Amino acid sequence: MKNIYIILFSILLVACGNSEKKDTNIPETDTHNDEITITKAQFKGEKMAFGTLEEYAFNQIVKVNGMIDVPPHNKSSVTTFIGGYITKTPLLIGDKVKKGQLLVTLENTEFVEIQQNYLEVSEQLSYLKSEFNRQKTLFNEKITSEKNYLKAQSTYKSNLAHYNGLRKKLQMLNINPSSVEQGRISSSINLYAPINGSVTKVNVSNGTYVSPSDVILEIVDIDHIHLELSVFEKDIMKIKKDQKIQFKIPEASDKTYDAEVHLVGTTIDEQTRRVKVHGHVENDKDNFIVGMFVDADIIIDSVKSLGLPTEAVIEVGDDYYVLILEEQDDAEFHLEKIKLELGKQAETNVEILNPAALKNKQIVVKGTSMLLNDSEGGHSH
Repeated sequence: MKNIYIILFSILLVACGNSEKKDTNIPETDTHNDEITITKAQFKGEKMAFGTLEEYAFNQIVKVNGMIDVPPHNKSSVTTFIGGYITKTPLLIGDKVKKGQLLVTLENTEFVEIQQNYLEVSEQLSYLKSEFNRQKTLFNEKITSEKNYLKAQSTYKSNLAHYNGLRKKLQMLNINPSSVEQGRISSSINLYAPINGSVTKVNVSNGTYVSPSDVILEIVDIDHIHLELSVFEKDIMKIKKDQKIQFKIPEASDKTYDAEVHLVGTTIDEQTRRVKVHGHVENDKDNFIVGMFVDADIIIDSVKSLGLPTEAVIEVGDDYYVLILEEQDDAEFHLEKIKLELGKQAETNVEILNPAALKNKQIVVKGTSMLLNDSEGGHSH
């Protein structure tokens, strides 16, 4: 009986051993680390595409920021030389105005006093001039004393200076001196637009008193938009006139606009250690608004080199790869993973430093992230 148990136990061990040996002979799958197979239906469904190495321009840039602005002569703050009360404000922010257009009307009794003084001095001037000429003639004929002649001369010239000063003041207040001389005196004055442009600020309303230090309106002429950029001290020696600029307005659009360096500042701000750079916008007819924040790249150098679209490159750990077409049949594409050496990188493409490995190869340039995400946890670069 004991012998029978020994025989059964031996058979069981042999059976287990054969089972383990059979398991180790199960064949592996056809997927290898450097090879990926995808059906043509999947390829089309994921909107994948093949491409080849192409030559791209890779720019060396200096990243800066700044704002949309206009030159100083395209901005105007409207003020008054003598204070007064606002009686007419027909404009609103955004209104377009032409040079010489009425902006506001002010009223003040001081305007009346100035015109009265001018009229009085004007009336006296004619008499004093005649008296001066008479004394001059008498003095030349030795009929009167030099003292009388000099006194008449001094009085006339003093009155003439007062007359000219008041006349100029009236002109600055947009009051016609000839009208005042004819007895037409007004208690109000008008302020007119000094430039063409759009109203950007209105700081008053009817009845407001404004003094000479108050800004009543601001007008901006946006016919010449420019960039006012700030460049760090460490980069300023790289910036030269006529270099190309590419900029975006991140809060308003993803569109890239073109400009060029026009002026480079010659002083450094002591607090920020930055230098102002003035750029001319190539298409300044877009709907830019003064004060918009911009992100800009100043292109200091540009070289052409072989590269690929950024979307074609897959990052796996610390390495970068692309997928090339190894072979295909009626139903499938067989792809091979090739390691890359990357150079300069732009927003939409990247330089390839080992182009020989990809020469004349069909490269997957769209949809690569789907393939390696499934197999190795990689992601599109």
